[in-house]
Amino acid sequence: MIRLGTMLAAALVMSAVGAMANAKMATQTFTVLAGAGAHDAYPAPDGAVWFTAQSAGKLGRLDPRTGKSDLIALGPDAAPHGVIVGPDGAAWVTEGGQNAIARVDPATRAVKLFPLPRERRNANLNTATFDRQGMLWFTGQNGLYGRLDPKSGTMAVFDAPRGTGPYGIATTPDGQVFFASLAGNYLGRIDLETGTATVLEPPVPRQGARRVWSDSRGALWITGWNSGDLFRYDSKTKSWGTGSNRRGSIAAAAGAAQEGRQRLRRCRPDANP
Repeated sequence: MIRLGTMLAAALVMSAVGAMANAKMATQTFTVLAGAGAHDAYPAPDGAVWFTAQSAGKLGRLDPRTGKSDLIALGPDAAPHGVIVGPDGAAWVTEGGQNAIARVDPATRAVKLFPLPRERRNANLNTATFDRQGMLWFTGQNGLYGRLDPKSGTMAVFDAPRGTGPYGIATTPDGQVFFASLAGNYLGRIDLETGTATVLEPPVPRQGARRVWSDSRGALWITGWNSGDLFRYDSKTKSWGTGSNRRGSIAAAAGAAQEGRQRLRRCRPDANP
């Protein structure tokens, strides 16, 4: 199953439910290398797009201007899931195959691995985010989340409430960090000092909270993989809201499958057709 890039899909979801709901959308499709298995995507500062080639075990880089893409080897048995760009401009990858966080230098393409502790084998790493102090926080669907100091390489790993499930993770403009638990059915707020997580219950039970994004005002948007809801949690007022419950519609928008295809899509609001 090939999924649309996280950030590109996020733009689709947010435009569908926000003030740009009536805007015209232009969609451009890019074919990537056969066998790549594109999973998550993230825009680079220079206009390129990083994407995890999960099936190939590599990190991909697409140039939208030319439509060409290439792959960067991450190591033996690699199976990358998520990718973001850090404050240093490098690509940071949750590399599940090697159970490590990987940093890829955009200029030299050198790969540096930050392995999880041996006692945390098979974490099933999913996604990552940076807080405002430059710490990288990540999720592991097999019941954990963690923190990496990129400067010292120090890593701390924490047991997630309710065990398996941590998936999406995001940072708000004021520096709060939240993660979504797919199997646990909750939104978690992380105390950045102690590392402990507080469970925040969405208004719909067994919703399958999967991905989470923060908007510019500090509201968290969470997709319900099981229920088909789009939830909104205001991190300032600590209140919940929800979109229409059309089963599967939001889940599809957040992680639409491209069966048997090797493609990324870019959606641009108000673009001339």
